[in-house]
Amino acid sequence: MPTHLLGRLVLYSAVLLLVPLAAHAQALPYPNKPVKVIIPAGPGDSCDLMMRLIGPKITEKTGQPWVIENRPGSTGQMGLNLIKQAQPDGYTLGCGQGGNMVIVPLAYEKVSYDTIKDFAPVALVASNFLALVVHPDVPFKTTEDLINYAKANLGKVTFGTNGEGGFLHFATELFSRQAGFSYLHVPYKTVSASMTEILGGQINASLTSFNAVQPFVSSGKVRVLGLARTTRSSDYPQVPTLSEAVPGFTSGGWFGVIAPTGTPKEIIASINRDINAALKLPDVRLRMKAYGLEIHTESPEFFSETIRSDFSKWGKLTKDMGFRPM
Repeated sequence: MPTHLLGRLVLYSAVLLLVPLAAHAQALPYPNKPVKVIIPAGPGDSCDLMMRLIGPKITEKTGQPWVIENRPGSTGQMGLNLIKQAQPDGYTLGCGQGGNMVIVPLAYEKVSYDTIKDFAPVALVASNFLALVVHPDVPFKTTEDLINYAKANLGKVTFGTNGEGGFLHFATELFSRQAGFSYLHVPYKTVSASMTEILGGQINASLTSFNAVQPFVSSGKVRVLGLARTTRSSDYPQVPTLSEAVPGFTSGGWFGVIAPTGTPKEIIASINRDINAALKLPDVRLRMKAYGLEIHTESPEFFSETIRSDFSKWGKLTKDMGFRPM
């Protein structure tokens, strides 16, 4: 046989041998190697805590580890950009939250990702709720008292937040608009800085994450007037909801698992099932409650609608208040 024909035959035979191997590789069940989970925040963030809690549970079920990688920076943009650029094969996931996936794109003129186009929602894992807290010496004892006092003393009630254009700023603005009062916004760089000012009596109030201020509430250093929930908390049944004073007002953050757009739907569905199963475990539920987080076990479609609904809600607010992206 001529040499060139022999070479072609050998090459053809090699291809035939590789085809079954390639088909076998494609048919391997998901996951068949470690899954990287990017947290666009530092250790101790709500996303970080809950991913490190449910990750080992999923590893027990699938046999493949969830490798947590903290990538903080630029209000979450650094980590989210890495998720966006990853291969859409299910082996790079991330944790997104309402603040960096909705508020940041509305508050900043230049953002390196498009939340709707660049990410595939996988599972809405948890949410928290805000609390209206005040210094104990303020002249109002209830949410209704605060609203009436603010209406009678225009612009004199001071609200602290963790910055201009942040989630807490927008939530406070929404609350004041629905309640019909004006206030003086005092922005700080962090939630802890605003709480320090409330503890010292330099500002009157703050609408902030309840789990962040719970120790101060328990010690009596601040007083909570209401919780931004639809129903009263079973742990604090004596504390009214803010909607009891301002009908329809609720506000809080959400946290969920996302993947790069293009990730196969069957893989997304598989991860969603594994996450929801982990969240139903008794020890996970107890820990999540201790973190101040409320569990959700919904579909990817539910998570997608949550994101779109938030864009509509907060987008309308930014237009109404004439907010200009920074």
